[in-house]
Amino acid sequence: MKILVTGGAGFIGSHLSKALIERGDNVVIIDNFNDFYDPKLKRDRISKFLKGCKFTLYEGDIRDYQFLETIFKKEKLDKVMHLAAVAGVRHSLIDPFVYEEVNVRGTLNLLELSVKYKIQNFIFASSSSVYGLSKEAIFSEHHCVDFPISMYAASKRAKELMAHVYSHIHGLNTVGLRYFSVYGPWGRPDMALFKFTKNILEDKPIDVYNYGKMSRSFTYIDDIVTGTLKAIDQNFKYEIINIGGAKEEQLMRYIKLIEKYLGKKAKKNLMPMQPGDIHVSMADSRKLSKLDWNPKTSIDEGIKHFINWYKNYYNVGDQEEAEAEQTASV
Repeated sequence: MKILVTGGAGFIGSHLSKALIERGDNVVIIDNFNDFYDPKLKRDRISKFLKGCKFTLYEGDIRDYQFLETIFKKEKLDKVMHLAAVAGVRHSLIDPFVYEEVNVRGTLNLLELSVKYKIQNFIFASSSSVYGLSKEAIFSEHHCVDFPISMYAASKRAKELMAHVYSHIHGLNTVGLRYFSVYGPWGRPDMALFKFTKNILEDKPIDVYNYGKMSRSFTYIDDIVTGTLKAIDQNFKYEIINIGGAKEEQLMRYIKLIEKYLGKKAKKNLMPMQPGDIHVSMADSRKLSKLDWNPKTSIDEGIKHFINWYKNYYNVGDQEEAEAEQTASV
């Protein structure tokens, strides 16, 4: 298959591209290398993490319809894996307009072109954030998601609704993947694991929201990739699927594991709940498990992999151990 991966220089995008290439698919990557976080990390994912992998890279913006159409025309794609987005709950409350422009309008461009150029399957990234004010303890795809509490969540829900329209009207096979708290090597600097690690190493306090009384289905990047591959290989008319870790993990345990593998205690700045956040985000992944998927990486193991990658990438102490771990995990 020839598969377009939008946001292919991103955290999930680069890992997924590597997996697709290694199993024999032809991969076309689009990324605009924006400065939402350090573009060097994105370029290093392409030049270092994907070193030796064969793929085609286009640098550009999914808001640019003509740019996208040039690629669809030239590449004769079979499937689209749409991961490009502006991420982050809190930032969406500061600059909501960019979330509409990229996450909504950019997705609309790709849906239109997928119909026009007869794409077989359109798979896209949604988020556990869409569950918003749900009162359920464990989030299922069958639950109501009509009450998002951030513009990020609203933009992801809009993607799901637009995909349904294009499936119903145009017969485009679409699958939306609700990712739950993804973490691992080459992760995003704006996410908790990255920020906590950096601040602890620099003897700076970490912000712990809701006084630490939060829990998540933390999901290691390798498990995200295997689940995504399962979805890519299906031919659903329209489907929404959770991809989340098997256990509910407490935020304070997450922090303790970071401390364990850094060998250093965190200075905790305990803070109230932040606008847009949710107390508990726990995935019901039974739908995906029916496709023979189960998460395999514990947070203990996953955090260890991340810490070793971080030390190696940023040249922080314990270099020999970090390099050995990095080699083992690649």
